[in-house]
Amino acid sequence: MSTTKKLNILLPIVFLLFLGAYARHRFISTEIVLTGHLQDKMMDEISGIAASGINKDVYYVHNDSGDSSRFFAINPEGKLLSTIDFTGDPTIKGGALDCEDIAVGPGPDSKKTYVYMGDIGDNPANRKYITIYRMAEQASWINSVTSKADAVPLHLKYPDGPKDSEALMVDPIQKLIYIVSKRSDTVSIYTTPLAFKANDTVTMTRRGKLFFKGFKPFKWITAGDISKDGTQVLLKSYEKIYYWKRNGKEPIWQTMLGKPEEPNYQQEKQGEAIGFTADGKGYYTTSEGVYAPIYYYQTP
Repeated sequence: MSTTKKLNILLPIVFLLFLGAYARHRFISTEIVLTGHLQDKMMDEISGIAASGINKDVYYVHNDSGDSSRFFAINPEGKLLSTIDFTGDPTIKGGALDCEDIAVGPGPDSKKTYVYMGDIGDNPANRKYITIYRMAEQASWINSVTSKADAVPLHLKYPDGPKDSEALMVDPIQKLIYIVSKRSDTVSIYTTPLAFKANDTVTMTRRGKLFFKGFKPFKWITAGDISKDGTQVLLKSYEKIYYWKRNGKEPIWQTMLGKPEEPNYQQEKQGEAIGFTADGKGYYTTSEGVYAPIYYYQTP
């Protein structure tokens, strides 16, 4: 066999071995860890994940369009701890249209933490308003198979017309709700104050726009989170993760206008959920699909 033929055979083998070793190294170094899989068929279209503010190693996840007004408490291995039903919109079948992200943060009582559910999906971009539901977090939620939560709704309008969005975040420093739009070549950042009364209708403030390289729909923004101390920010698309470190107490929207880091990402079937751990030292992602994997990453 000629030297050229040997090289043609050996080079692809060496390349594949290198890729395998690199992938294995990423997992062994704990940069990426498969912690488990979602362990109940009810959790089949997970679109958001957020760490509990009061229960250690508990995370809230939820399905998107087609499900009722509920979310789930799980552990990092994906075991279902409880299903929490919240008071949604009585005029809508199931109580919600399209819940696309979830966040945990401060609220009206400084001694409590609150869950914010974002019914913000709008594929055809024709909703008159979107709705955020605020619920005071209860430690007892995980003590029974099912629980109920009283939700306070906030209706939001965009200043520049309806948008489809899947990223909801809460800034604990400036006390703002953040929403980042999903589609189009350039996405926009919107904010509204955390302080609101039940059934308020508010027009959000547009803070800026973001452009990410790539091809649609792979670069569409599908989730986001701000760490519990307000110092770190995450956004994710179907193929990448974007990470920023806040500079002092500057507005988060200003932080995101800077160049993000792009840490390694384990490609998922339809990854639409990302959330920091309670201590901010890492974050989790998961995907739509029955028994979807859950991945843990160390923050950069």
